[in-house]
Amino acid sequence: MKVNKIIAVKLLLSLVIMVGFTSCSKKSESKGGSRATGWKINDKKGGFQYASKFKKQATGPGLVLVEGGTFTMGKVQDDVMHDWNNTPNQQHVMSFYMDETEVTNMMYMEYLNWLKTVFPPEQENYKNIYEGASPDTLVWRNRLGYNETMTENYLRHPAYAEYPVVGVNWIQATEFAKWRTERVNEKILEDQRYLKKDSKVTDMTADKVFSTEAYLASPSTAKGGDEKLVLKKGKGRGTAPKASSTPGANNTAGNSAKNVYAQRTSGLFLPEYRLPTEAEWEYAAAADVGQREYNAYKGQKKYPWSGSYTRSGKRQVRGDQLANFKQGKGDYGGIAGWSDDGADITNKVKSYPPNDFGLYDMAGNVAEWVADVYRPIVDDEANDFNYYRGNVYMKDKIGEDGKVELVTAETQKFDTLSNGKIVSRNFPGQIAQVPVDDKETYLRQNFDKSDNRNYRDGDKQSTRYFKFGGSEEGDEKGKLRDDQRMYDSPKHNVSTDSLGNMVKKYDHSNKRTTLVNDDVRVYKGGSWRDRAYWLDPAQRRYYPQDIATDYIGFRCAMSRVGAKADKKKRARN
Repeated sequence: MKVNKIIAVKLLLSLVIMVGFTSCSKKSESKGGSRATGWKINDKKGGFQYASKFKKQATGPGLVLVEGGTFTMGKVQDDVMHDWNNTPNQQHVMSFYMDETEVTNMMYMEYLNWLKTVFPPEQENYKNIYEGASPDTLVWRNRLGYNETMTENYLRHPAYAEYPVVGVNWIQATEFAKWRTERVNEKILEDQRYLKKDSKVTDMTADKVFSTEAYLASPSTAKGGDEKLVLKKGKGRGTAPKASSTPGANNTAGNSAKNVYAQRTSGLFLPEYRLPTEAEWEYAAAADVGQREYNAYKGQKKYPWSGSYTRSGKRQVRGDQLANFKQGKGDYGGIAGWSDDGADITNKVKSYPPNDFGLYDMAGNVAEWVADVYRPIVDDEANDFNYYRGNVYMKDKIGEDGKVELVTAETQKFDTLSNGKIVSRNFPGQIAQVPVDDKETYLRQNFDKSDNRNYRDGDKQSTRYFKFGGSEEGDEKGKLRDDQRMYDSPKHNVSTDSLGNMVKKYDHSNKRTTLVNDDVRVYKGGSWRDRAYWLDPAQRRYYPQDIATDYIGFRCAMSRVGAKADKKKRARN
């Protein structure tokens, strides 16, 4: 009897302990306790700050979601040019965001106005920044055509405000995307009261330019280290943000904690705006999501819309052109008042129906720059996931004091393009960048150098002179001679002297066989100057990255973090 009582007491004590532990566990979790340690997250007294209630990435201005998936890249209905550069291959792209329309003149003018305000061209150390970013308006000129109206008015006149910007080379397009990233994230921090209200307008000076990465690396030194502009929660300046309808906007970490800045873990910062990769652009243009039959999965769609014709088959708009393109020799729009596509040159964005992703003008109007370096093949044997050729890996420059170095007006770098135009490749306030070295590449299997643009197709191993297990047949330093390069393109060198005069050193060799090199970029989609043949999303062409035209524009993309799509969780069996 006594033994039974002892056993009963022990069982009761065990049950009490288990119930107490479980209740403590639930209590800990319910109040933001860590599942790893039980410690509090986002404690007012300090500690680990994290956006534990983050829901989903906010959609950046101008963007629409493109849900990722698989598709047949390079599948074309016609190949009358016999370029042999779009062999079909199966690819998969992750979900991403893309501009609903091409970047317009008004959008680009906002960029130019910001540059002119922050970096006044009349100042000697800033004189090349505004000019280097300005589109080449002379692309409209033709020896036997009168196009001065567009030369003088197309970029700046309000009549063309919502028309796609042209005369922008690939380098200028990428710099615009970087600028856009900083301005969007700067506004987010202002809205969330981590930066002084309206500082992006009232305090725009070269020494106080906002940089996302510079802020994340050292918030106290961002915007020139001005404490009146860079606010810190808990100091009497920053207060809890107001309610917002933006997804994820109020899921910040540390709003109530003392002495904290916004961090990556706050969930506030958007990924960078950038040019879409060729795979992303083609996937988004084809929009196979709208066709749920087997043929769509195999890439049998010819245009961004359904059907094999450029005219609409819908009853109310039957016969209307679905894109802006050249219909024939001397025919850029059709007969006035009949069979007209509504444009002589480019047209206002959203003038034609969107595709099934909600994207406008993925065929026609202007062709568009994409991020990729051009090669005649897409190397699907090397990669079939988020394919992209053009990676140049960089890292933050660390000074002797162990801190990141910021670009200043004195250390700012400029490049001279092949046409003599001088462009800025970084701005004061940004973190200085240097190529990755052995510290990052040693014993890695996924990459072994900084510049990967010519990987497996243009590097030394790709040439017929390379000997595996031995040395290459080259000069005394082991480098391949000019006549041994796989892509035997000309090597021009254009620079400027101390007086600003162009110094031209052209490669006049008659042995050059191609224009393909590491500085030519892919552009996709047909334009107002192109026949219907080029409207096929799989068609691909290339152009030097530092040359602009009157028919190539661009739009931006942004990677998506987190879930593939905004869907409810699938039910589990």
